[in-house]
Amino acid sequence: MKNSSKTSTKKILITGGAGFIGSHVVRRFVNNYPEYEIYNLDVLTYAGNLENLTDIEQAANYHFLKGDICERSYITDLFETYKFDAVIHLAAESHVDRSITDPFAFVETNVMGTLNLLYAAKQIWGTDTNEKLFYHISTDEVYGTLGETGLFTEETAYDPNSPYSASKASSDHFVRAFGETYNIPYVISNCSNNYGANQFPEKLIPLFINNIINNKPLPVYGDGNYTRDWLYVVDHAVAIDLIFHKGKNKETYNIGGFNEWKNIDLVKLLCKQMDAKLSREEGTSEQLITFVKDRPGHDLRYAIDASKLNKELGWKPSVTFEEGLEKTIDWYLNNEDWLKNVTSGAYQQYYEKQYK
Repeated sequence: MKNSSKTSTKKILITGGAGFIGSHVVRRFVNNYPEYEIYNLDVLTYAGNLENLTDIEQAANYHFLKGDICERSYITDLFETYKFDAVIHLAAESHVDRSITDPFAFVETNVMGTLNLLYAAKQIWGTDTNEKLFYHISTDEVYGTLGETGLFTEETAYDPNSPYSASKASSDHFVRAFGETYNIPYVISNCSNNYGANQFPEKLIPLFINNIINNKPLPVYGDGNYTRDWLYVVDHAVAIDLIFHKGKNKETYNIGGFNEWKNIDLVKLLCKQMDAKLSREEGTSEQLITFVKDRPGHDLRYAIDASKLNKELGWKPSVTFEEGLEKTIDWYLNNEDWLKNVTSGAYQQYYEKQYK
């Protein structure tokens, strides 16, 4: 929130705060800004896990709200009750494969849910938008695909190729439209692929870590030559913090890890590190690699140019991909109970035990 004082009391709504990226953002804001009141709103779908936040759940400035951004009247009531000063909006359906199977769920959550939040902010903030901010977290997938060269910049035209990326592109446009039409202060950030602790094991890195532990196949799409930029989730949380406090109104910031990897090269590095961690002979885990039929609309390459964020706000990644991957592997190996609870579904009982 530009020009805000660190000593001032702010009520901040963080949506999707029990999810992977959201939990890291919630933790950072709760720990670093005790003068802020942090409200974590999450409906606790399969991707929401309150066990991600056990270390801060008793903090005096942390509040959990179980609710659905798709319920318009509920969202309006929340804004009327708590008078939020800012929104950091991470709640979203995010898995591309799931969007191919059920695109309607992605439109409902990513588009209509975002619209509900924007409309509630408009209604409650009115014309008094001083020190208010709607911060929308989005994805680099809205830009479509790249060839062998080039980078996505903040000026790259949108060209989404999956139902997931189309829904995120639409929500980005709604945020900008509310900024222009209703003068809602906003910032948007578009990030590359995140990895790190607490990620639900449907995504490539935690899925493959779990499969290697259990000697299960490692399914690689197509020929494995799809290229992604990888962003360590802790670095992403730091970037979100910077953009929230110092970003310019109505600006977009791309967040990337400067870590381009072909999927097959990433998987081989992961296998090598896992073999070392598990004291297996090098090459053992690579034997689990299985090439599978490609998914529809699979983008060839994503790569982020994060120079604007670096030049304007001084952000840069704190780790190389090799370092971040090792930290990630260590976390999963040291938190096998978390992994078992997620894969078994037992984590979904945590809310009932702790909050009821």
